[in-house]
Amino acid sequence: MSGSHGRFVWYELMTSDVAAAEAFYGAVLGWEGQDCDIPGVTYKILSAGGNPVAGAMAMPPVCEGMDPNWTGYVTVEDVDAAAGRVAELGGTVHRAPDDIPGVGRFAIVADPQGAVFALFRMEREALPPPAMGGPGYGAWRELNAVDGQAAFPFYAEIFGWTKDQAFDMGPRGVYQLVAVGGEAFGAMMTKPESAPRPFWLFYFAVPSIDRAMATVRERGGQVLLDPQQVPGDAWIIQCRDPQGAAFALVGPRS
Repeated sequence: MSGSHGRFVWYELMTSDVAAAEAFYGAVLGWEGQDCDIPGVTYKILSAGGNPVAGAMAMPPVCEGMDPNWTGYVTVEDVDAAAGRVAELGGTVHRAPDDIPGVGRFAIVADPQGAVFALFRMEREALPPPAMGGPGYGAWRELNAVDGQAAFPFYAEIFGWTKDQAFDMGPRGVYQLVAVGGEAFGAMMTKPESAPRPFWLFYFAVPSIDRAMATVRERGGQVLLDPQQVPGDAWIIQCRDPQGAAFALVGPRS
């Protein structure tokens, strides 16, 4: 397997208003948007410090009625084989493997509990992932599952992920860190009862959690979880953008 196998390398927002989302995340995360020439699709490449880190697209008609949402793309050696394995293990293939000309091959799938993510293989070897915590980059990923403990074996089989530290959260169950290549990059947990369905939540890094929180509110977003301290002297907030997509931020207080 290559060094990039099993790593989140892209984040994609499906939204009801691409222009508004571009302006919102530009203000909150400093992202710069650029049009991507995909026939029949409105797609924005969102960059941090000149490096593409995410994309935003208009929700297609087939997704009518869905809430805006973020999807994470995870690299695999063979998208077709991985999609087949997802189905064998009880997951769902929502979009069969397909090519993005000049970019790579992908498939949209869900784990056996229903959390959606994407499989991805670049046409050329992916660049090494950026350092965790770089402003504007994805810094943490959190699976909110129907059953957090039962979710892990599926991902271990598909991506080779391993367990790292685990934290007992009392009534909220176990917060299980997961790793790839010996490096913890995210966690799995049982979702709160208020969440209607399982989902991946993505944390993006900011230089100041307080300034980012103020900007979220000024720009019409919602802060769902006020600043909470996490290991490493960092703070997190959980939010919704003005169109309703859930996301989270991590950074120091100032």
